[in-house]
Amino acid sequence: MAPPAPVQDDLDRGRDRAARKARLPLACPPGRRIPFGRVAPVSVLRDVEPADLDAFFEHQADPEAAAMAVFPARDREAFDAHWRRLLADDSVVKQTIVADGAVAGNVGCWEQDGRRLVGYWIGREFWGRGLATAALAELAASIPERPLHAWVATSNVGSIRVLEKCGFVEVERHAEHDEHAGRVIEEILYRLD
Repeated sequence: MAPPAPVQDDLDRGRDRAARKARLPLACPPGRRIPFGRVAPVSVLRDVEPADLDAFFEHQADPEAAAMAVFPARDREAFDAHWRRLLADDSVVKQTIVADGAVAGNVGCWEQDGRRLVGYWIGREFWGRGLATAALAELAASIPERPLHAWVATSNVGSIRVLEKCGFVEVERHAEHDEHAGRVIEEILYRLD
């Protein structure tokens, strides 16, 4: 006996499922296959250019983003001094995250307290598009040294999800008073081996 012919509802469900799969965020290094046959973009990163700094400043000055990251915004003078130091330091990896030709944020890697740390900042207008995951995966794939580490506030659920999608695992928690925030901040240390 032949199987029954699909009905329109079955076909619609299949199209709906395919549409949902097409919207899944990228969670693997660029160029590698990810679920459902999609391929991560070749690159969402490029070298930082001086013109990118205005967008970076606006991103970090966003009160909602700063609150979520539990990281205080810098005024323009402090921000410019910070980026002058970063750009002059060849040991720091710093990249611009690009989406549709626009500066969407930045990602970097540096040595601190005997650990190789990574960090990223995405402009709020670019949240929810998988850019942080794609950028961190691309950055991690380009850095041969392991382990990589990242500190994240326990309240920053979005960044926790990005780190976990990229294979980072929780290794430590601590809480301490943060003078900028004026309260105790609980943080998680993540590691990628």
